[in-house]
Amino acid sequence: MRYSEMELDRDVRLEAFKFLTEQMAKYGEILTASQINEGFRYHGESVFLKGTPGIFKPRILPEVPISITTVPEVPGHPRPYDDRPAEEGVMIYRYRRTGPNHPDNEGLRKAMAGGIPLIYFYGVERARYQPIWPVFVIDDDPSASSFRIMVDEAKAVMGRESWLPDSEGILRRRYITVEVQQRLHQVAFRAHVLRAYHQACSICSLRHPELLEAAHIFKDTHPKGIPAVSNGLSMCAIHHKAFDKNILGITPDYSVIIREDVLEETDGPMLQWGLQAFQDSRIHLPRRKEEWPDKEALEERYDRFKAAV
Repeated sequence: MRYSEMELDRDVRLEAFKFLTEQMAKYGEILTASQINEGFRYHGESVFLKGTPGIFKPRILPEVPISITTVPEVPGHPRPYDDRPAEEGVMIYRYRRTGPNHPDNEGLRKAMAGGIPLIYFYGVERARYQPIWPVFVIDDDPSASSFRIMVDEAKAVMGRESWLPDSEGILRRRYITVEVQQRLHQVAFRAHVLRAYHQACSICSLRHPELLEAAHIFKDTHPKGIPAVSNGLSMCAIHHKAFDKNILGITPDYSVIIREDVLEETDGPMLQWGLQAFQDSRIHLPRRKEEWPDKEALEERYDRFKAAV
């Protein structure tokens, strides 16, 4: 790219990062496709950040892509591309299948050569994405038809003439990528669980997603703590906390049990209607039976609840 093209490329990318920061402040950590595709104006021209191809170039930047996308997992339909962690601190992004020399793949090679940052839209549910930036292509592996990518912190690309990292920058990127991989795991789990329960608490039916959480039956650290909907329950913040602290238990036949000493307490309406009133009620279950809470997992967790009582 000529110098003027390099300046244009830099300015557009920084404006794109600013736009996403504003969208996430407005709508939350996960953005819908329509919220992403609102785009922004740059010197009178509309700039969009995501399109049908997974490797996307807006019209204003015809040489180097501005974003890459991994589509969400849909029950019963595997992802067309196996984008995944390659190792601790590195992620894999597959070539566009039409061939290693497709212009989109060549565009990512240009991004790698120039140390140019990208946006990664990681699909967590249908038409819902976790935006991650800045993302850098650090290696090209033709034998595996894939690129290797790392994530950096946003401030690393602000006000710098060069985005190519030194040895300290590589170590920082590896550390940040590990954190992002862990966060994506939790974000995807929450999205899958809340989708299965129709964005409602399984106990009280509260339907404010900003107050809902995905409660694990078995924690991540447990040998059986798989990131599957059957190992989760959609709960509002108070019921999740009560579940984790053994104030509230769920039986293997999906009944809610409140700890006896809490049932006997006298307090305000939150205790009465937020906890005590749900004694012996049944939780609301997902429509798909394969996403119902695992009975064996609930039994083991309920045994721990009884032991704690």
